[in-house]
Amino acid sequence: MKTVRLTAAQALVRYLANQLNEDGETYIAGVWAIFGHGNVAGIGEALYGIREELPTYRGQNEQSMAHAAIAYAKQLRRRRAMAVTSSIGPGATNMVTAAALAHVNRLPVLLIPGDIFANRGPDPVLQQIEDFGDGTVSANDCFKPVSRYFDRIMRPEQLLTALPRAMRTMMDPADCGPVTLAFCQDVQAEAFDYPVAFFEKKVWRIRRPEPDRNEFETAVAALKAAKNPVIVAGGGVHFAGATETLTAFVEKHRIPVVETQAGKSALAWDHDLNFGPVGVTGAESANSVSENADLVIGVGTRFQDFTTGSWALFKNPNRKILALNVQAYDSSKHDAIPLVADAKIGLEKLSAALGDHRYAAPDASLKAGWFAKADVATAAPKDANTLPTDMQVIGAVQRASRDNTVVMCAAGTMPGGLHQLWKAKLPLSYHMEYGFSCMGYEIAGGLGIKMAEPDRDVIVMVGDGSYMMMNSELATAVAMGAKITVVITDNRGYGCINRLQISAGGAEFNNLYAHTNVNPIAIDFAAHAAAMGADARKVSSTADLEAALNAARDATVPTVIVIDTDPYPALDAGGYWWDVAVPEVSPREEVKKARVAYEAALKERS
Repeated sequence: MKTVRLTAAQALVRYLANQLNEDGETYIAGVWAIFGHGNVAGIGEALYGIREELPTYRGQNEQSMAHAAIAYAKQLRRRRAMAVTSSIGPGATNMVTAAALAHVNRLPVLLIPGDIFANRGPDPVLQQIEDFGDGTVSANDCFKPVSRYFDRIMRPEQLLTALPRAMRTMMDPADCGPVTLAFCQDVQAEAFDYPVAFFEKKVWRIRRPEPDRNEFETAVAALKAAKNPVIVAGGGVHFAGATETLTAFVEKHRIPVVETQAGKSALAWDHDLNFGPVGVTGAESANSVSENADLVIGVGTRFQDFTTGSWALFKNPNRKILALNVQAYDSSKHDAIPLVADAKIGLEKLSAALGDHRYAAPDASLKAGWFAKADVATAAPKDANTLPTDMQVIGAVQRASRDNTVVMCAAGTMPGGLHQLWKAKLPLSYHMEYGFSCMGYEIAGGLGIKMAEPDRDVIVMVGDGSYMMMNSELATAVAMGAKITVVITDNRGYGCINRLQISAGGAEFNNLYAHTNVNPIAIDFAAHAAAMGADARKVSSTADLEAALNAARDATVPTVIVIDTDPYPALDAGGYWWDVAVPEVSPREEVKKARVAYEAALKERS
């Protein structure tokens, strides 16, 4: 057997550079890195040696680097991914939040934190976490519950088994998620005679599982028996490349579609059978159809509480759930009829089995009525001197967007408004991280989207709260020439949670700056963004916002546009109940009243 002598770190990066997807592209498109004593000598030296084949990108924070990598993979429908390496200690634990985000959203990312010395000679090393009762524990054990595959590389030859397992996990449509390879820092520098064959180019193909015969027959019978079915389109529609298949399926059989946050843009917003967003942040049209459905067909959705109105939405007493999902875990929730299969293959086979079977589509006026209300909410303010609502900001961004625009967000007020109001025309033109709803994902995620699709206009919608949590990758975007546009809505605090606090009977407390025990502050976000090299400005109206967005197309650096908004208004139309427990006992009358309403709502849960 022919061998080549390499350090373990050199072997790692050489292997990654030779793993291809079915399109012949290097699956790991690059490595994000912040170096420290736990990875600079080993992995750092190895990455330098292969920098032409496997590019390295430097970020400002380990968590936000991982966010950029995750957004990159999401925008490319999991067909490509990126790796992220850190030192040990805080550099590693910074990535745990991002690992959880990827785990919840079923998105691939390869995390390579440095680890303690395998030989334990210099213990305890700088930044080492010591478990008084377990000598095998390091800070990287935090990754175990938020990784789909975890391994600790304590000998160079362990890469021969660990790396194929890592690739298998990231490329598996059901198990896809974060992989953590905790890489002991002394082992990174150790050499081993690796088989040359280990580094030959290998093509990995994402499998498309076919449905089980018995499950399929049960699913077809349920479809044929249904009178008022509805399809809940989830993110799996995008990952399976099944948007065109979904369109053909619903047009042939006349089944209405409602969209989750992850599934939005699976069907064009103006398609007559797209009844809009579903659930807590949904549309009246979608929720009305869902309430009456006798068969709820989930396609690539995990039925999150926001989708189901905390399981109070599907009210038909005879309703059944049919869950078409590549992951068996998701297909069996809430006593669903499982159909474990690839979304595209599953829809094609169901359509063939149904033949010319068609259903009576819901009343089209439901959809027309909803969008009439949405258009009112997003129209420009009549009084230019009043603070705009978040809905009006969304309208301004919508009017300035084009077909190739990708709007993205993650947390705060904007996800609900965008889900309800944004008109997504093309697949993947709407990018929302609402599985983990992680504050701080936005700017780093926008950078990842732009890296994935450089020709798309990427508009990042972020509130002042999320911006304050994590904004440093704006400097990275400037350095990389990644021309993203960031719209910061400044409501002077955590406006979304403040409204939730009020709705649960609570007093306004500790959310808006005005209600904290600190001196009032006024942050100049435009000046801050400009200090990082962005073309930044503050606008005073939605009309000025539209003009600034149009001007941003000609910018040569990232653009940041700041606009003050009113933290209190919310969209009255649409939406559904969300289970947020209200205290049983309180001296406040507002809480007592909210508790009565909460107990009544609990009785509606199916």
